[in-house]
Amino acid sequence: MFQMDTLSLVFVALILLGAVPNLFYSFGYLPHIERKTHYQLHYFAFIASMIGVVVSANALVFLFFWEIMSLTSWQLILTEVKDRSTIKAARFYFFMTHFGFIFLLLFFLLVTNGDLEMGFSQMHAVAATFPYATMLFFFLILGFLSKAGAVPLHVWLPYAHPEAPSPVSALMSGVMLKVAIYGLFRFLFDVLYPWPLEWGIVILALGALSSLVGVLYALSEHDIKALLANHSIENIGIILIGFGMGMIFDTLGLKVLSSFAFVAAIFHTFNHMSFKSLLFMGAGSVLHQTHTKNMEKYGGLIKSMPVTALTFLIAAISISALPPSNGFLSEWMIFQSMLASNAISIMSLKLAIPFAVFALAMTGGLAIACFVKAYGIAFLGLHRSTNAKHAKEVNWLMQSGMVLMALVVLSLMLVTPYYIEWFDKALVSLGHMSVYAKLFPEGFWHMHSVSDNGGVVSPVILLLSLLGVTLLLLFAYKAFGVKERVTNAWACGYKTSAKTQYSATGFAGPIRRFFAWLYKPNEHFEKQTVAGHKTKFTTSHYEVHVKPLFEGVFYDSVAKGVNYLSYWVYRLAHFEQTRYAAMIFNIMLVVLFSYRLFAHEFSWATFVLEALVMLISVKILIIGEKR
Repeated sequence: MFQMDTLSLVFVALILLGAVPNLFYSFGYLPHIERKTHYQLHYFAFIASMIGVVVSANALVFLFFWEIMSLTSWQLILTEVKDRSTIKAARFYFFMTHFGFIFLLLFFLLVTNGDLEMGFSQMHAVAATFPYATMLFFFLILGFLSKAGAVPLHVWLPYAHPEAPSPVSALMSGVMLKVAIYGLFRFLFDVLYPWPLEWGIVILALGALSSLVGVLYALSEHDIKALLANHSIENIGIILIGFGMGMIFDTLGLKVLSSFAFVAAIFHTFNHMSFKSLLFMGAGSVLHQTHTKNMEKYGGLIKSMPVTALTFLIAAISISALPPSNGFLSEWMIFQSMLASNAISIMSLKLAIPFAVFALAMTGGLAIACFVKAYGIAFLGLHRSTNAKHAKEVNWLMQSGMVLMALVVLSLMLVTPYYIEWFDKALVSLGHMSVYAKLFPEGFWHMHSVSDNGGVVSPVILLLSLLGVTLLLLFAYKAFGVKERVTNAWACGYKTSAKTQYSATGFAGPIRRFFAWLYKPNEHFEKQTVAGHKTKFTTSHYEVHVKPLFEGVFYDSVAKGVNYLSYWVYRLAHFEQTRYAAMIFNIMLVVLFSYRLFAHEFSWATFVLEALVMLISVKILIIGEKR
């Protein structure tokens, strides 16, 4: 019923590292929640269900806790229903999470022959005899990646995370998404191993696409929580890049490189849990004090909210992968794993891996730009609204949660070898080679790549060097008596005010125009003119709204198609009962033929015969004669 192997323990530790600081923050946030009993009941059930998922030993228990995790998080989104947007976001999340659940249920029914109490280790023998292993693989990634938020199943994140209470946003983005990553590790290793090369390429391509799409849409956001939600899509993509490289190397027999890439994926999973949880806590604190999620209404908060500003800065440095942060270390490992593939001569990999390298490099640069925008607009400069001007630091419980999570972020940087030793043991328990000795041949101070021409990095030495240079500059500043001169900032001849500052919209403008084909922005510009002179105006207002491409092109089109089909079926059922009964009969034929096709050996002759029978039946019973 339950198991506690090394992989399960690693992810239990991840959940606890994310949940314990969140408990402090949540209790500090609780006085501002009206439905306290509802919130606490579902909050603790949510944490318990995530632990239940990662320690489950059979399909029935796994699906039970998975569904509890989905339902409790759905109810937590509905804790504070202030307008229709919250209900819409919760409904969208409910649909997407159960969309994934259907595919997980199909996967388990096929690999257990209907016996859901079968253990994971026993499923491998059943899956090995199933003739359509690739179908099982797609069931698995549709089930888990819809929860993880990978492209193209990512569209619910920018809706659900901003509407949930901030402690819940931190748990959902920081922890819950990683439970889906656990599912990929568990079932790809325990049930579907070994893999064909194409599976790894699919995961790699999805990761590269997710990382690019996530960071590009994050740059266009003004809602700080939606911005962070899009960055979750980006970082899930980075994790999948490492995961895909591990699968590719394993298929090619490069076992050391495979373990290295998988360790990097787990390391970034922990890193994303830490800095994204901290970022959502910081965003929640700012939202709590300013009563808005719009970054254009922030500014100057570093003076009134110093603890929030410092912890948010630590997380922003980490998510931007600036050295020597923990985010830099895991992305460095993923880069090293991709660069080690230069000797591979397979054409499909010569296309996929350079695209992934390009995506990861571009993602890193755009992430820095995005968090320069987020931190600068929110915490620096002048106050942009009355609420920002009168904001104060949050209570000590919320501060404690942020400080504890900042310590988790710093520990992942300062004691990296201890974490990686643990991740390495998890890979060994799954039957992979140990790479810890190759990563740290000289002990604690240096981390090496495992490839022949790989690099070396030392986070502790980098940090000490940066601190040393900073202290040296401070000493020189004091020793030489550098004079200070305070003067007004130059504002191109205009009086300096909050309105003359760079805005979040203006900051993202050049990138938005460059990627206009993706954003397709909807811009509104209004101005009040003076005596009809177009060049003279007293007030002006500019807004830009970006609707995600996948939502507009894919999801809206599917929704329209489903509505049309349902209306057509409605007309058949009410006005043409004979054709409706014939359609039900043909659907039954499709189900029976499909079962025979998947449950038995494939035969082209039988397939053609059944297709002809279906076409004749549809022509005679449904289409009929033309009138």
